[in-house]
Amino acid sequence: MNPIICLAGPTASGKTALAVQLARELDGEVVSCDSMQVYRRMDIGTAKPTGEEMQGIPHHMIDVAEPWEDYSVSRYCQAAAPIVEDILARGKTAVIAGGTGLYMDSLVRGNDFAPFPSTGVREELEAQADALGLDAMVARLREIDPETADRVRDRKRVLRALEVYLETGETITAHNRRTQEQPPRFTPLWLGLDYENRDTLYDRINRRVDLMLEKGLLEEIRELLAGGVSPKATSMQAIGYKEFVAVLEGRRSLADAAEEVKQSSRRYAKRQLTWFRRNRNIHWLTRKDTWEDGEIFRLARQIIQEIDK
Repeated sequence: MNPIICLAGPTASGKTALAVQLARELDGEVVSCDSMQVYRRMDIGTAKPTGEEMQGIPHHMIDVAEPWEDYSVSRYCQAAAPIVEDILARGKTAVIAGGTGLYMDSLVRGNDFAPFPSTGVREELEAQADALGLDAMVARLREIDPETADRVRDRKRVLRALEVYLETGETITAHNRRTQEQPPRFTPLWLGLDYENRDTLYDRINRRVDLMLEKGLLEEIRELLAGGVSPKATSMQAIGYKEFVAVLEGRRSLADAAEEVKQSSRRYAKRQLTWFRRNRNIHWLTRKDTWEDGEIFRLARQIIQEIDK
């Protein structure tokens, strides 16, 4: 049996429950692949599994960073790869589960950059972005690495791409292409979760946002801000946090913010599916509305058994 399973899918698709079921069935441990569940004290808005939901299965790469830290795919891979290797060395199955496609692909391929020492390059780029604006930094990146410039738009990734080039002389595009030509670090069995009826997934997303508010998401955000976490921190730019910061600051209504979170989450789910659909190795588990709760697990187990024959 393949000792590594990558379980991918959009937000609110049921990855957590299925990952636990697979880990229990296959004597495994779960390695979270979520760029926001890495942050401590950000539990409700990132939909971290509770102790009850974990059912005694060890979960890794959750609560490994402070909310004010600038976490990255490089840092994730550096921490997660040894964990996967340790799980395998102990004769267990590693169930890598999450919806952050960049993190998952980078972990499997092994194409991460190590953090650079403090040379002043990042600080200089941050100052330039403050003075000139993001569009100017994207234009500069386009002169160096047009492929990446066309693909990324958020400030963090644009500045990271510039930093990598200035520190190493190699673009992220060239680095990724070179890495892809090398044997991957891991060769997992890929499973993907989806819904036959897209409206069913969107309904799950909408209900999840309502449930987060019922559980106390606003109070969670209030405590983070009171604890010194800046509204501009990377962690606070996550869907479900930045929108409600505006509510706490009195700049918008709760109803409007909740609707925006739902809409943004639905759009994010669509982007996640687009990302994962490019992976031809994924065996898709497409849930039908008529299925009972255990049917998706039975289908996953059937696929695993057939591949292992």
